[in-house]
Formats: sequence, C-alpha cells, structure tokens
Amino acid sequence: MSQPPQGPNQHPPPEQRQPHPRNDRQPPPDKTRKNRSILIWLVLFLFFLMAAQFLPRRGDNAVTVSYTQFQQFLEADNIEQVTITEKLITGTLRQNSSTVVEGANQSLREFKVYIPFDDPELVADLMAKNVMVTAEPEATNWVGYLIAALPWLLLIGFWIFILRQMQSGQRGMFSFGKSRAKMIVEDRPSITFADVAGVLEAKRDLQEIVEFLKNPDKFHALGGRIPKGALLLGPPGTGKTLLAKAVAGEAGVPFFSMSGSDFVEMFVGVGASRVRDLFDQARQNAPCIIFIDEIDAIGRHRGAGLGGGHDEREQTLNQLLVGLDGFEKTDSIIVIGATNRPDVLDPALLRPGRFDRHIVVDRPDVIGREKILEIHVKSRKIPLDDSVRLDVLAKGVPGMVGADLANMVNEAALIAARYDRDSVTSEDFEEAKEKIMMGSKRQLVISDKEREIVAYHEAGHALAFELIPEIDPLHKVTILPQGRGLGVTIPLPEERYLQSRSYCLGTMSAALGGRAAEQIVFGEVTSGAQSDIEQVTRISRHMVCDWGMSEELGATALGEKEHEVFLGRDIAHQPNYSETTAHRIDQEIQRFVTEAGERVEKLLKDHEPQLHIVAKALLERDSLSRDEVAALIEGKTLPPKEDDNGGSEDGDADSKDDGDDQSKEIAQDEGAGAAEETHKEVVQEDGAGDTEAESAGVAEEPPAEAATAEVETAKVETAETPATDGNGVPAVDKSDGSDGSDRSDEEPVTTPELDETVETTKGR
Repeated sequence: MSQPPQGPNQHPPPEQRQPHPRNDRQPPPDKTRKNRSILIWLVLFLFFLMAAQFLPRRGDNAVTVSYTQFQQFLEADNIEQVTITEKLITGTLRQNSSTVVEGANQSLREFKVYIPFDDPELVADLMAKNVMVTAEPEATNWVGYLIAALPWLLLIGFWIFILRQMQSGQRGMFSFGKSRAKMIVEDRPSITFADVAGVLEAKRDLQEIVEFLKNPDKFHALGGRIPKGALLLGPPGTGKTLLAKAVAGEAGVPFFSMSGSDFVEMFVGVGASRVRDLFDQARQNAPCIIFIDEIDAIGRHRGAGLGGGHDEREQTLNQLLVGLDGFEKTDSIIVIGATNRPDVLDPALLRPGRFDRHIVVDRPDVIGREKILEIHVKSRKIPLDDSVRLDVLAKGVPGMVGADLANMVNEAALIAARYDRDSVTSEDFEEAKEKIMMGSKRQLVISDKEREIVAYHEAGHALAFELIPEIDPLHKVTILPQGRGLGVTIPLPEERYLQSRSYCLGTMSAALGGRAAEQIVFGEVTSGAQSDIEQVTRISRHMVCDWGMSEELGATALGEKEHEVFLGRDIAHQPNYSETTAHRIDQEIQRFVTEAGERVEKLLKDHEPQLHIVAKALLERDSLSRDEVAALIEGKTLPPKEDDNGGSEDGDADSKDDGDDQSKEIAQDEGAGAAEETHKEVVQEDGAGDTEAESAGVAEEPPAEAATAEVETAKVETAETPATDGNGVPAVDKSDGSDGSDRSDEEPVTTPELDETVETTKGR
C-alpha cells in the first residue's frame, strides 16, 4: 500500500523507518547499560579480591617459635593440640602451662613453627605426649596465582578494549572493507529547499526525485520509472553539497552520505568491497538515497594510461558501475553524485541507466544572487543600514557563487564590528567586496618615482575604459596597494555570455593602456605590464584559434581545447595543424596585439592632457570613482578631499589648487618627469605595473615579488566562460583550466549608486 504524500518537512512515522543496525554509529542504549554493569561488577570483584588479602586467617594471632622451642614444649608436655600442614605446624599450649614464649605475653597460648626437614618420628613423639594431632592438606594459594597473572590479564584486557573500540562503527581491524557511509534517518539536517536559492532548475529536479520516493504511485500510474541516479555538475561553491543536505532534510527515506575518497584505502580491493557493502545496506533500507560527494575521486576515465587494468581506482569504479546498473525497479534507490570535474568522468558512468539526470548547478544570475544575499542576511540576523540595497549589491558582483556571497556578507559584518557600528552599511559591503576580489589593503612604502609610475599606469587604464565605447565603462581606479598589487582599475561589466570581435579588441586595448601611458610619459615601459601582456596574448589566441575572429585563418578550430592532462588521454596529444599553420597563427596573434597597442597609444596621445590630469588627481586622492574621472576628462574641478587617512603624504598640499592652475602645473610636471630617468629598481622590480585579476575583472598593479599569479579581467574571461546547455550557444573553452577551480569569470559590477561610498571607504 502506498504511503500518503508528505510535506517537505515531514518525516515518515517511526514504524515505517528501517534503521540498519550496522550503520548506527552509537551503540544502542541497552548495550551501553550492559557494558557499564559488567564494568561495575568487575571493579567490585577486584575490590573484594584485594580486601581478602587483609582478612584475618587461622594462625595469624599465633607466635612464631623456633623448632628448638617447639621440641622443648613437647618434652615439657606443654602442647595440647597441633595442626600439621606440610611444612607448618600450628598448635595450642595447655592451660596449666607455665612456659613463657619469648616475644609473647603470658596469656598467649597459640604458636606456630615451620618444620625445617622431614622428621618421621615427630608424629610418634606427639602421640606419646597425648597431643591431639590434626593433619590438613596445603591450601591452594589461588589469590597469589591470580595476582601473579594480573599483569597479563590487564594486558589482554587492554587489547580487547582497543579491538572493541576499533570495531565500533564498522571500523574494526578486520572490517576495513565495510562501507563508511553515514546513514541519516532521524537526525536529519535542518537545511531544506527553502534555504537554497540561485539554482532554481537544479532544485526543481531534486524536488521531483524526493517526491518520487515519497509518492511513487503518482509516477507509476503514468508509466514513469524512478531515475537511477542524478549527477550534480558545477563550479566549486555553487551549492552542490548544500543541495544534497537539503535533499537529506526533505526526504522521508534513509539518506546515505559518503565522499569519493572514503572508498580508497591502503589495502587492495577495499574500495570495491566498500561499494558492495554500501549498496547492500541501501537495498536493506530501500527506498533510500545515496549521496557520493566528489565522485571524480573514484569515477575518473579508464584508459591505457600510467595505471593499468589492475589499478585500484578502476576496480572501485567497475564495482560502482555494477552497483548502479544492478538494481531492480522495485529497489527505489537513487544515487546522487557531485563533482566539479565532469570532463574527467568515465563515459560509462555518465550514460543513462546509471546517472540518468545531469543537473547543472551553475553560477547564479542577478536574481539568484539577490536571493542568496537575503538568505544569508536573514539566517545570520545581520542588521542592515538603510543605505544597503541587496539588489544593487547583487548587480555589483556578477560571477560570484554562493560561497563567495556568504563570505562577502561575513566580511562586511566583521568590518562593521571593527568600526563599532550598530548596523552594516553599504560602505562595509563595498570594502568587503574589494577585499574578496583584490585582497586586503597593504601599508607599503614605495618611492615617489614608483608611485608616479603607478599613477600614470592606472590613469592609462582608466582613460581607456572611459574613452573606448564598445567595452565596459570604468567603475573605480586606485593606487592604494591592495592584495598583491600596487594599484587597481575596476571596470563596470555587464553580465554577458557572448563577446563581439570589437569588444575583445577594445578590451585588449584597455589592458595595454597602462603600458602605453608609461611609454608616452616616461619614454620606456616597466615590468609592471607583465600580466597585461599575458592577458592580451591569451585573448588574442582565443580569437584566432577558438572563436574564428581572424580574417586570415577564418572560422577554423585550431588545436584542442585547453584542459588539464589526464592519464591516457593527453600524454600523447598532437596538435591538429601543420607547422605552416602554426606560423600563421603566431602572426595573427601578434597582429591583434600590435593593433590593440597602437590603438590605445594613439588614443592616449590624443588625450594626453587628460592623462596628466587623472594621474595628478590619483597622486592627490589615491582613489577616483567613475564620475570623478569623467569630470576630470571634461575639465571640471573636483571638490576638496575631506579625508586623507590612507593617501599620499603630499596630497594635502596640492588638493587646494584651482582647476585652472591644476592643468598648468601638471603640464610643467610632465616636462620634468619626461626628462628624468626612471629609477633602476622600477625596472628590476617585477610588479610595479598592474596585475589583471581574473577573479575580479580588474586591472591591478602586480606585487613587488617576481612570482606574480596569472590573472586577467573578468569581462574578457566571460567570453571564455562556457554557456550553459540549452541556450543554443556553443561552449567556449577557458584558458586557465576546465575544472572551474578559479573564479576567472567573476566580474565585479558596482552601480553608480555605490560610487559615492568609494572615497569614504578608502578614507577609513
């Protein structure tokens, strides 16, 4: 008989639950009480055993005499009776005896003596003196034997205790082949589908699976069958494990949770044995759900790589394939797997009949990000200031996943507490966003010449973003050291899945704006443009090889998509084009880069006065918003800076100048600066320019260390982000790997409403 439908938070009645005793991590209460009773009785036994050693025994009050004295007692006829036990004689003197025993008082009549040798005449002599003789066998000293064996007993008991502890919870010495899956029946997580946002489609698919387990007749009546498995795919931090917890909280059936790495041990065959035991437990508790997190640990592609067919991982995968495809229709067992590396999974694992549904848990859109922020603010009970608008915050952080948003909310709360606020303001969120994207602020002492180079470098980026119409506009530019860079230029990108050829070329020009500004003002470039060059080269290669944007080569796919090398698949990989084509590819890549550099250099030369104005303002104010940069380009005067806690040392002296005098002074400074030779350490220092942060979509000054991380702007990286299935858009390969481990497509966006908070944030 089918069960009635249940609500999302209802659990089946206790009589319908079938807990598996072997999976119970805690021993039953009856067994615990029994073990405690045994321990109490054992302690009492040892106590009475030790107390027995101190109980009075026969002969304890007798005085020990020598054998010579005993012979004297016998000759004097003073002995009334004796008890002979092997080598010991205990006796009593007659009442009328006047013999005084040495060491005893007059009232003492009992004595004992140890026989030094066998005396065959002793009994006859005692009988001749009318002494009552009693013979007793020697008592067994079992207490002594027990005490002698006590150390061995304690050692054996200790090992028994250790073995029992190891065997508890299916982890005994000889039970390493047992499954370590944790079955959840009663103590379910408090997380439900109401706590999950931003992944509406994935949540709908999983809700349908849970409903199938609760009310299967509804689907069987229409000829539907339960899916064998569901595979959650998506970048890290998008909420795959959170969805599994929500399934455990909503499902009214047993829920088995296990990680892919739990199947692998040091012993051969353990992984396959644990898979068999896991499915045996699942069959005994059907209907149920099995969740395997990070399934790529055991589900990697099989092939003739460095590992052969005897590889332990392949044995585990083979057993998993058999378990998935060995169910009967009435078993009602669903396997849910989660991974962020679907490209390395074995095709046999992905086919219908094993994992029927591939659920993509993608990065949330602006509506999803807003709902995620609402959930985190509400669940943590964070008081928000009236200036905070979650919809504006959601628009300002495209590409961020749920984990990033949770981290941003937490950082904003910590920043507000640091400033002793009663509520979290929009400035706190802005500072938290910049900290997550670019890193913490640094107090770095650099020379005035280097600071001037950084200012012109960032001014070149800022002007390029403002003056090139086909790319994203500017949001903020700063020369304050932050994270791994000496400065940063943040654009205001939009959420986009397609990039045009003009957009890519314009983005390359903006990335080379800092290098062009250095060349125009100082007559040479520094090492700070390293990451800029890497970024534009990467974009240019994608345009030529992947996106078909080269007129010379046309719409031709050249080379395989870049992805991590996996055993048996890429070790012997060869390019699919000739050496002549490779030469033409290099020429086209170089042409795109050269044209982008020439374009931005001409643009900055045409607006050289504005370049000096923006650079001078950066030296005075450290940070400029989009509106301030636009005002400077139009020749307007900025109001005096109110707060200069984190600015330059000479900024206050120049901030009071008029706008008309400002341009004149900048022109004079430019002549002196162009004649002055750049400091030698600027050229040697790998990091005086900018680092393009991939995760932030910004142009950022690189660190002073030579080992700078490879990063790039998100608005370009968005073009490299694969479009989701179903949109009719072909996936575009990412240049930094296919596992989604970085946030290369996360683009910070800040609307004009937040621009007013930039100065006060930096001023603190």
